[in-house]
Amino acid sequence: MMRYRKKCKYVTSTFEDVNMNNSVVLLGVKSFVDVAHGRSTLRNNSFYKKKTKHGTIPTNMQTSSSLVIANKTKKPTASETELEKYAVENLNKHKKGIFRKPVSLAHMLSWTKEPIKKPMLMTRDKEVKREALESFKLIQCYMSDKKLKGFTRETSILELTTRGWKKPKLRDEIFIQLCKQTTDNRRDDSLMKGWEIIAVCLSIFPPTTRFYSYLEGYLYKHLDGNFDTRKVEVSRYASYSMRKLERVLQAGARKGNKKITTEEIELAKRSVFHPSMFGSMLDEVMELQKDRFPDSKIPWVVKTLSNEVIKLGGEKTEGIFRIPGDIDEVNALKVQCDTWMEPSCKDPNVPASLLKLWYRELYEPLIPFELYDRCIECKGTKEALHIVSELPEINRLVLNYFIRFLQKFVREEIVTETKMDENNLAMVMAPNCLRCDSDDPTVIFENARKEMAFVRTLIRELDTSGAAEDFK
Repeated sequence: MMRYRKKCKYVTSTFEDVNMNNSVVLLGVKSFVDVAHGRSTLRNNSFYKKKTKHGTIPTNMQTSSSLVIANKTKKPTASETELEKYAVENLNKHKKGIFRKPVSLAHMLSWTKEPIKKPMLMTRDKEVKREALESFKLIQCYMSDKKLKGFTRETSILELTTRGWKKPKLRDEIFIQLCKQTTDNRRDDSLMKGWEIIAVCLSIFPPTTRFYSYLEGYLYKHLDGNFDTRKVEVSRYASYSMRKLERVLQAGARKGNKKITTEEIELAKRSVFHPSMFGSMLDEVMELQKDRFPDSKIPWVVKTLSNEVIKLGGEKTEGIFRIPGDIDEVNALKVQCDTWMEPSCKDPNVPASLLKLWYRELYEPLIPFELYDRCIECKGTKEALHIVSELPEINRLVLNYFIRFLQKFVREEIVTETKMDENNLAMVMAPNCLRCDSDDPTVIFENARKEMAFVRTLIRELDTSGAAEDFK
């Protein structure tokens, strides 16, 4: 045992010495130091492997190869030097021992069983300082690193995500604490739970733009599988979290005032290995439903929500698709749909809002990015119809269903009731099938009119009589 401890101490001190003099990625911690072009980690060290017990990934954690998304993530926008600079400038300086010896950055960013005594990030906000320490205890409780009086795993993650959702100033602190607790963590159960929290938090709220590059770099570093264990597929969690990070930055934090529910959290955890019907690719959604609806050529969620709009009298509802449904009811309906439950709502604006959200949240837009420029520069009906014919089969089938649905609402007798003619429908629905890839507000504004014109052409001219499936 003494030889084992001495060897660990030697490895640790060696890594900390390297940290002071070489190019280092501080996103990972003392045992995950990246030096120059190589990667030196305790996880890849043969000595470490001998001391670690391995198992197999539990059956309920395994995922079908058809559901694994190819990694299309670009390299992080910030360089390693910039990330190191961020850590140096923003992390609180910690000290330990009776001589108050400074704690190295690498050690500060490593897993610990002990509670922290001050926030990871520098802040003058007294409330954030207090809540940072409480948040760390909640994280430790969920990861089973330390018990917390009055909390269980379920209640600790519910409390943590609620705090992060309600208090934006606390979000970066939560994320960096999670980076710390998922680095150099040799307990597989604890490691898995830590990555679960990251995935859940990114489903509910984003980091600040200031912290984004740091978190992006941390996730990117874990995509290649080098940190996977036989029980924890870290790369899968990192891939899912990277997608959620991109999406939550665009959409913002969870909307509404209704409290976060345990069902929402469980859904977010399950979605890592069993993708949600929302925010996924069309192929994934079809894969999810193939056993339940093997003969359906259209996503069940699209048909269900479209039929619900009609069943609840959407064709006679003024401002349908323009007036949003109650956000809390929309959130509740989203959970129902993701668990294959039939909708139970009374306002047609609720399924209409969720239907728009489904299209808008597709991981890749209904009309792929590579055809976007041709769509907005389209000069006439013939060219527009030709573009539709070039779509991948599943995209074309869903687009036909989408346009056929809108065509039901442009009949004169219905427009009289809804006050939503083809121009209004094209204006509110175009962003749900065409997605501008620019961040320039001027470009987005100018393209909006062109997107609207393209969708209006399809509503007028696209022959959808041969649509794969019709409405009830």
